[in-house]
Amino acid sequence: MKLSDIIAALEKFAPPQLQESYDNSGLLIGNIQSEIKKALVTVDVTEAVLKEAIEKKCNLMISHHPLIFKGLKSITGKNAEERIIEKAIKNNIAIYAIHTNLDNVDQGINAILSKKLGLKNMRILSPKKELLRKLVTFCPADHAEKVRKAIFEAGAGHIGEYDSCSFNTPGTGSFRGSDATNPFVGEKGTLHYEDEIRIETIYPVYRESAVLNALFESHPYEEVAYDLYPLENVFDRVGAGMIGELEKETDELEFLKNVKQTLGSGCIRHTRLPGKKIKKVAVCGGVGSFLIGDAIRAGADIFITGDIKYHDFFQAENHIIITDVGHYESEQFAKELIYDVLIEKFPNFAVLISEGATNPINYL
Repeated sequence: MKLSDIIAALEKFAPPQLQESYDNSGLLIGNIQSEIKKALVTVDVTEAVLKEAIEKKCNLMISHHPLIFKGLKSITGKNAEERIIEKAIKNNIAIYAIHTNLDNVDQGINAILSKKLGLKNMRILSPKKELLRKLVTFCPADHAEKVRKAIFEAGAGHIGEYDSCSFNTPGTGSFRGSDATNPFVGEKGTLHYEDEIRIETIYPVYRESAVLNALFESHPYEEVAYDLYPLENVFDRVGAGMIGELEKETDELEFLKNVKQTLGSGCIRHTRLPGKKIKKVAVCGGVGSFLIGDAIRAGADIFITGDIKYHDFFQAENHIIITDVGHYESEQFAKELIYDVLIEKFPNFAVLISEGATNPINYL
């Protein structure tokens, strides 16, 4: 299978445009046109996981955390990162990372973590803004359905749990083509009036290329008239963290014990337990302290994440229980998630989940 096809499937699920500015997701090592025989999925690329890939004859490693975060001025084998790069290249192994873009999609890291913890009625905790645009176009009435169908299939028209959303207004369009034109209706050099439909719909910015290509390919006119408008609307399908509810209220200590067992955490750090039942739960895989305020405003009883610093715990102020379960523990299900995405798209492709845990932290 072509590496380009595998990447296309992953990036359709978690578009790279959704990664944070500091991130380095994408193809880190390898040729996008290379043939892939077998892939190994991991949370981190370590020397032990690379050895596993070589032993299992995998020529692609798909990692949640990028191997390369900062610029490299030399590759001399002086540290693990450089040794992995050298050995991967020598063994013709491609490395692809899918990091914060996988965190930010509504079916990504936080969704699978929430499901593992038994949450229902889940939604993005902190949705992103400035990701939506409105498309307005005009076409002959008889061709409106074809154009709508094409742009919907390309990713336009989603509002919450609804799809194929648009607003359509009949009107009259006018145009006159020069001698160099070949008009679909009317005659060149003659002013023409045509009954048209004004179609309005929205789309996420990262789907713009696909939506516009679909518009141009489906529209009958030689020159397609269209307008693009930036929107301030919140996009509830993309953002940081997630919040949901337990099936029924649960005792605080009982819930924390269940979290510890489910995630296999060596220990859990948390703020004072106020003696209330847990019903609404907010989560964020990885580093989530920046979402403490959002979790409080959303009315969460508890916020579960990793890498909470000492002073961040003071933000609880008896409004919420802040819980640090560990970075790796909160993102370990990335392997399962990536595996499922690929197997659903390519059921006969050889995808393996790395058997080793890459958590660098140990507990006494």
